[in-house]
Amino acid sequence: MRNKRAGLWIGGALAVALLAGGGIAWAVRSGPDKPTAAPSAPTTTPPPAPTSPAPSPGADITGPLDLVLIGVDTRVSIPTWEPHADAIMLLHVEPGLGAAYLYSIPRDTRVAVPGHGTRKVTEAMSLGSRVAGSKVPDVEKGYELLTRTLSGYTGIKQFQAGAILNFGGLARLTDQLGGVDLVIDQKVASRHRKPDGSLRPLSGGEYTGPQAVYQPGRRHLVGWQATDYARQRYGLPDGDYDRQRHQRQLVAALLTKAMGQGLPTQSEKVDQLVAALGDTFVYLGGRKPVEYAYALRDLSPSKITRVSLPGRGVGRGSGYLGEQLTEEGRGFVRAVAQGKAGAYLKSHPKLVDK
Repeated sequence: MRNKRAGLWIGGALAVALLAGGGIAWAVRSGPDKPTAAPSAPTTTPPPAPTSPAPSPGADITGPLDLVLIGVDTRVSIPTWEPHADAIMLLHVEPGLGAAYLYSIPRDTRVAVPGHGTRKVTEAMSLGSRVAGSKVPDVEKGYELLTRTLSGYTGIKQFQAGAILNFGGLARLTDQLGGVDLVIDQKVASRHRKPDGSLRPLSGGEYTGPQAVYQPGRRHLVGWQATDYARQRYGLPDGDYDRQRHQRQLVAALLTKAMGQGLPTQSEKVDQLVAALGDTFVYLGGRKPVEYAYALRDLSPSKITRVSLPGRGVGRGSGYLGEQLTEEGRGFVRAVAQGKAGAYLKSHPKLVDK
C-alpha cells in the first residue's frame, strides 16, 4: 500500500469529499523559524543572488481529476469476508481545480464487469478481491477491478486516486471532528439502532424494538448517528436513491466541519484523525496523497455541486436484477467524461441536489 500514513489524512479528506479541499499545507510548509543571527561586520562581498523556492509538491497538478470514494460493507472481525462496495461516490474536478461535481453510482447498477459478464457494480469489488488459493480477500485487487468496471461504464479513462472506508471509519472520523451539523431533508427511521444508539435485536429475521428517528431540520449528529442516518434506505420514498443523497450531504457536512476547524494548519489534529481511522481506511493513488491535497487546497464545499442521478429497477418478470440509470442520468455521466458536466447541468437543473 502506497504511503499509508500520509494517505490516512488524505483519506480523511477523501472520506470528507474525495480529497476535496482542506489539503495538508502543514506537511509542505517550511520548518519552525530560526533565531535571527547577530548582524555581521560590513563586507564588500556581494550577497548571493536570490533563489526561488522549490514549488510545493502537487503544484503541477492542474486537472481535470476523477476521484473515487467507496464505502465498504466489510465485517472487519471476519478476515475472510469479501468487501462489497456498498456506496460508490465519484468526484470530478474541473480543469483549473476551481469547481467539482460529486455524484453517486447506485450500488445495484447493472454493468459489464471485466471477465465476469453483466453484474451489479457492487459485486465488482468482491469478485476482484478473490485470490487464487487463499480465503483472505485482497481489497486493493477488488478496488482495481471496481475502477476498471467504472471506467467501462462511465467512459472516464482513469481515476487518479481513491479511498476505501468502512462504516466504523466513518463514525470515528465524525466523532474525531466533534460531530457534524446536517440539514436533514426528510424523516428517516433507523432499522438498525435504538434511540440510545444500541443495536436493535433481530427476531425471525426482522429488527424489533424502538427506533432512532432523524427528523427534518438542522441537526447535530455524533458518529453513530451520522453513519446510521447515511445507511438507511428502507421506508424512504426513493429507497437507495434517497440514501445516496443523504450520503453526499454527509460528505459535504464533514468537509465543512473539517475546514472550519482549520485542520490544514494543525498537524496535531491530523495525527488524531490518523489514529482514529486506523485500519478502517485504505488509500490508493498514483501520486502521493500530499500532492493531491495541496492541489485541491482551495476547493471549498461551496465549489462542489452535488448531483442526483435518477434510475429505475430492471428485471425479468417478477425477478429483480438491479438498477439502471435513466437516459437523463446516463447523459450526465457521459457529459462528465466529455468535460461538459457544467453545461449539462444548466440544461438539466433538476439533477442538482437542493
